[in-house]
Formats: sequence, structure tokens, C-alpha cells
Amino acid sequence: MEIQTESLQVMDLCVPCGCRCRYCLLSWDGSPVGAAWERSSRYAQKLGEWLAAHRPELGFSFSFGYSMEHPRLREALGTLRRLGSPQAEFLQCDGMKLRDEAESGALAKLLAEEGVKRLNVTIYGEKAYHDRFAGRAGDFDNLLRLMAAARDAGLELSCGIPLTRENLNQISALTELLLKRVPGLRLFLFVPHEEGRGAALAPIRIRKQDLAALPEGVGGLLNRRLYRTEGEWLREGFAPETHRALLLSLRADNIARCEAMEPQALIRELEELDEAYYAAFPSLEELAARYGDPEGQLLYRQRDLFYHYRRQYAREFDLRVYDVSDERQSGSRRY
Repeated sequence: MEIQTESLQVMDLCVPCGCRCRYCLLSWDGSPVGAAWERSSRYAQKLGEWLAAHRPELGFSFSFGYSMEHPRLREALGTLRRLGSPQAEFLQCDGMKLRDEAESGALAKLLAEEGVKRLNVTIYGEKAYHDRFAGRAGDFDNLLRLMAAARDAGLELSCGIPLTRENLNQISALTELLLKRVPGLRLFLFVPHEEGRGAALAPIRIRKQDLAALPEGVGGLLNRRLYRTEGEWLREGFAPETHRALLLSLRADNIARCEAMEPQALIRELEELDEAYYAAFPSLEELAARYGDPEGQLLYRQRDLFYHYRRQYAREFDLRVYDVSDERQSGSRRY
């Protein structure tokens, strides 16, 4: 099946994160891998201009991480806004520095002035549990202060809670507390993936029968069309992946090469990385026939179950292949 390239997403992991979460897509270890901001933003500007002139059918975005705690945040948001990047309006605000109420208010005011419209945070459980999970004392209260300040500044707020067997008994009280403290907060539950440090959470992945412990209104915060049991996926079938987003991670060890490459050659190289990776594995249907449990009660997204099966296949055959799903490096996302 032919895969259609839809977008090129450029990222610079140049900003430290204040947390060290058990669940981290980017496996943050305290050392940023990104290129210098000034250099990467200049390159992104030129690349975006080339795409607009020569490949206008491709979406383009530029973002930074590991956290949004950019030392020149106002300037950085202006750069993202000029480039039309979604991150200019939507910030994932985990791992930012600890702020008191006045400092949180000043940050929210800056964000509103710069055109940010929505913030999202991740809360792992009640206060003590969350702080242990995030690896930083005071993080829970810090997020509450930030959300309250953002609400007062007129920003939209959402909060994702990863649901596991370990925090299941905290969810009801946690959602009640959050909605009381931050009226209007949009809450949702999600099931953690196994990418990055998420693999460490596999032993506490939620099961269908565990959902019965949640009150009806709270259980409805989990999208059961998106998160199904392994058995449900096997019975109901998988949606074909026909599109991909290419991911370019600008790093200290690759930016000079990127600057020297023709953009069309760079795009083709990323497409070839994607194709080589998926060619190394059987299809999702073949992997499901090999590893799937028709009675499996663990909940997954389709993408996460595919990744889970690929990990099993790689272990069985000692397969070593460049991992395009590791977002610390360049790669792709299929959907």
C-alpha cells in the first residue's frame, strides 16, 4: 500500500525539562540533544520558505522541546507564529520551572499576549503520587497554579491523566479536585504507550475489567473507540495506515548536514528511513496473527498495539533497525 507524505515536522530538543517522569516519550535524561536555537530557527525559516514555494501540498511546522521553558519564550513564540506552527497557539506545559502565584500569572499574561490560546498539562495522580511519578517535589501544586493563572488570563485548558492499574483508585478523587480547583478544565483519560520510558509501565497497563472501578461519568473520560482491548482489535479489525508525517529532529550532530542538503533530498531521505523501517517488519495483520491474544483484555490504541507487536518481533529475531518512532531523532509517524 502506497503511503502518502502529508507533512514535515521540524523539532529542536534544545530546552531542558524540569521533571524526570517515569513516562516520557523522549526519555529525557538531563542532556538536551537539540541544536542551538538561533541556528535551528534560521534553518527552519529557510526550509519553510522552500516548502511554500516548491512543495505547498506538504504541511510544515517547527517546534521546540523537551519543555516549553524557553529562556527567550516571547521571542521563540514569535518565531513559531511567523512560521505558522501550531505550537504558537498550543503549549504542552509539563516540566516547566516551579513558579509562585505571581510568577504563574506573569507567564499566563505573556502567553495570552503572544497569541497562545490553549495549554495542556499531564497529571499522573493525586499530589504525592504525581510528584513521585514526575520526579519533582512541588510539581502537582505548580501545575494547579499555572492552570488557575491561565484560566484567569482567558486561556483554554486541558488536562490528560494517564490511566494505569497503579493510579486507578485515585482517578475519581483526582478529577473531582481538578474540576473544583480549575472550573472549565477539559479532562480526558488516556492509556500510556510503550515508547520512550513508557515501556516501564507495561506491567501496570489498564485492563477492560479495571474500568468497572470508575464511576460512570469518570469512565466516560476515556475514549473507548480509540482505546480498545487487544481482543477487540483482533475481532473488529485495523484501520489501514495510508499517510505519514515526516519528523526532522535538528541536533548538534546533524544540523550542518541538514543545512548543506537540498530540501527535496532531505525529504526523500526521511521517506526512505520510514520505508526501510516498516519493510523490516511484517504487516500489522501478520504480526497480530503471530502474537495477538484474541482474549486479551489490555487496552491499546491501534498505533500502540502495532508498536507492541513490533517490539516482540524485534526481540524474537534480534532485529536491529533504525527506529523512526524514536522522536529524539529524525523519523516519521504513520496514521
